[in-house]
Amino acid sequence: MSEAEIDRPRIPDTSRVFAAMDAETRPIWLVGDGDDPAAALTEAGISPQWLQAGTVSPKAKRVALLAGRDGNLGGAALGIGDGNAGEPCGPSDLLLGLLPSVLPVGDYHLAAPPADTSELAAIAWGLGAYRFQRYRGNVNGGNGATLANARLRLPEGIDRARIDAIVEAVWFGRDLINTPASDMGPDDLEAASRLLAERHGGRLAVTRGDELLAKNLPMIHAVGRASDRAPRLIDLTWQPATGGPDLKTVTLVGKGITFDTGGLDLKPAAGMLLMKKDMGGAASALSLAHMIMALQLPLRLRVLIPAAENSVAGNAFRPGDVLTSRSGRTVEIGNTDAEGRLVLADALTLGGEAKPDLMISLATLTGAARVALGPDLPAFFTDDEQFAAAVARHGAAVGDPVWRMPFWRGYEARFDSEVADMNNVSDGPFAGAITAALFLRRFAGAARRYAHIDLYGWRPAPTPLGQKGGEPHAARMLLNVLREEVTT
Repeated sequence: MSEAEIDRPRIPDTSRVFAAMDAETRPIWLVGDGDDPAAALTEAGISPQWLQAGTVSPKAKRVALLAGRDGNLGGAALGIGDGNAGEPCGPSDLLLGLLPSVLPVGDYHLAAPPADTSELAAIAWGLGAYRFQRYRGNVNGGNGATLANARLRLPEGIDRARIDAIVEAVWFGRDLINTPASDMGPDDLEAASRLLAERHGGRLAVTRGDELLAKNLPMIHAVGRASDRAPRLIDLTWQPATGGPDLKTVTLVGKGITFDTGGLDLKPAAGMLLMKKDMGGAASALSLAHMIMALQLPLRLRVLIPAAENSVAGNAFRPGDVLTSRSGRTVEIGNTDAEGRLVLADALTLGGEAKPDLMISLATLTGAARVALGPDLPAFFTDDEQFAAAVARHGAAVGDPVWRMPFWRGYEARFDSEVADMNNVSDGPFAGAITAALFLRRFAGAARRYAHIDLYGWRPAPTPLGQKGGEPHAARMLLNVLREEVTT
């Protein structure tokens, strides 16, 4: 593949996922516990032998290809279990993501679209169709194009534009995370942000290199200065064309460490293998921003991405150094591998200065969160009970869950330093996700409400909603939470 074919980020092409409304299609039956599909299948011309042989089953994820009386493919059946078999949670309609790459080439429709979750089923189909093919030759155009064989014809009356926006945004976030650091440095994150700003009529301001010092963003500079790719603060702002001064303001702060060696506290080789995904927080923020802007949510949006590589060189910041943050607080460096909280601290301080109604940080921040909750369940922190309830409800509903953990004030003293206002790591091995969240909250105090999501940004094994690889966790959930906030 030529350099022209492997270039800067692009908006993925999702047009091959869904069939035209006038396409000739085969039916897909969703079969749940207690269903008796015999009459419907027989009426549709499906050979009774498939029913007699037990090929059609309500067992979750059981797929059956069904021949018609003429011997040709007449349709397919998908077992959906008890109706709540989505992975990692949610309605069984999420299992529809299994089918795009399992069914033979052709166009399909749901024989009986679910009454309340047709949109969710369509989104699941789109997410399951994703394949990252950027480095596998010019397959379907490369750059994350889908290899899915099957297309779904959407039911009448469904909001196709909304489905396209969500699927496209998730694919975009996945592409960013899946791209190796050789092609996804701070400059590439800037290019991705600029692409979205130009697409949706937003504004982009970027502070790069030594300009970070002049603009009082010293910790972002310190973390990224050892790389030959300049660190930067990416600042994307947007509001809908019809928006006025009374719109709620939402600021997203996404960790954009495009590769993390650990710095002078060097990671072992095994610890670096997935460090291309250390910008997963930035990818989730940009994925969510794409959805918000494409769907014209009535809010004022700001996305702040501190983008840097944590590299090793003679000018790298050191254990024991004391950095002065944008807030004026001094931070002793107890470990250079706890760099994400440093760049986020300056970005949070900047974001908080505008006193947004809501500020959310998204970051692949701690291994402790993964030990506690595993790869599928980001840790979520907030002091706002109403917001927490909405997050839990929408996360479960769309199969994009998080799990609330506490801002436990009793651990604040663990950041005490003998030489500075605080250390960047706690004084013991316990509660690492909580102490990291507490560190960030110290810099977000000017925001009216603050929430933090410590995510993994990676799917370690394929599921119905996607292949193994990058995942902009929490973006789909937050879209629904924000839409509810600004429209009710």
